[in-house]
Amino acid sequence: MNSYLSQFGLDGKRAIVTGGNRGLGLEFTKALLGAGADVAVLCRSGQAEEAADAAKEFSRNLIVIAADLTDDEDRRGLIQRAVDKLGGLDILLNNAGIQYRAPAADFPMDKWREIIELHLTAVFDLSQQAARIMWEAGGRIINIASMVSFLAGQSICAYTTAKSGIAGLTRAMANEWAERGITVNAIAPGYFVTDMTASLQKDETRNTEIVSHIPMGRWGEPAELTGALLLLGSDAGRYITGQIIAVDGGYLLR
Repeated sequence: MNSYLSQFGLDGKRAIVTGGNRGLGLEFTKALLGAGADVAVLCRSGQAEEAADAAKEFSRNLIVIAADLTDDEDRRGLIQRAVDKLGGLDILLNNAGIQYRAPAADFPMDKWREIIELHLTAVFDLSQQAARIMWEAGGRIINIASMVSFLAGQSICAYTTAKSGIAGLTRAMANEWAERGITVNAIAPGYFVTDMTASLQKDETRNTEIVSHIPMGRWGEPAELTGALLLLGSDAGRYITGQIIAVDGGYLLR
């Protein structure tokens, strides 16, 4: 293989993906498997049939561990459990996410706590666990940010707060851990066709507003995020750290 192209390969790498059994997380899992990595999926259901099919297709190992990432006890030692099964750790992808919409004045506190816990606290906890394992050999930590890491969003104040925090957390961890060979970056997806965005896609008014704001004139397909993932997870991205890469069809330009 051309040496430039080979930089993007992940042969023999070991990756952990939170929420890697559905939506964008499933696409990320498939991309990692297809690039040659063995993958551990951490998800609440403990079920990942489509990911298992992809692992068979690419002749890679897939491990699925059931965990509620909003629960401190479930997270305790979770990365080490996955590493014990994988045999090592090169990549952590913090992808798991949920959404809840309500005006800020009426936003329920239980939903606020759940979203902040999953999108921000759990990301820090799991990244900290992973960094301690990567301490000597280095590794890649990749977070999933959002357009609302840059913008305010609409009726999603908890999600906006958490994803704004992810941008800052990504930079803070990158700054401290770079000397250990650990890169920390984030991918900020624009508007992609997933279950989480189904209500927006069906809302004719909002859908029209969104598409008119995207210079490319359409929603993104999940597979269009995987290039950024392979860049940041592979040797091709070894000198990139502390960055939030928007993959948005140009949404932030308008």
